[in-house]
Amino acid sequence: MTRSGFHAFLCQHRLAVLSTVRDGAPQAALVGIAVTDRLEIVFDTVTGSRKYANLFADPRVALVAGWDYGKTMQVEGTADLIASEELAAYKEVYFAVWPDGRERERWPDIAYVRVRPRWLRYADYGRAPPTIEELTLP
Repeated sequence: MTRSGFHAFLCQHRLAVLSTVRDGAPQAALVGIAVTDRLEIVFDTVTGSRKYANLFADPRVALVAGWDYGKTMQVEGTADLIASEELAAYKEVYFAVWPDGRERERWPDIAYVRVRPRWLRYADYGRAPPTIEELTLP
């Protein structure tokens, strides 16, 4: 699968399970995602959430998107808050997928997070044998 194939698969999915770590314990949350052309994953969250606090304690994250029909993608990378000078462009990517995000934009405690993938694995377990392909990014 090419890089564009990984991108296309992620763009077909609006939800992902995000895994973070806090004090050595795993925590997971369902998030609504959007994907940039650089395979960055964008989501919003409230600053009072566990995931928000966890990202400051340890920016390493993992996500899983897609689970229908045995097709899934795992993503591992690092997360950060999107800097103010970049925020408008990332919001447009996010709002294109989640138009209702414009309403949440007015919330006083909303934040926008970017995940920069380092490793991705696509798997299709609906085939025999299964198709498994990986992509490592710098």
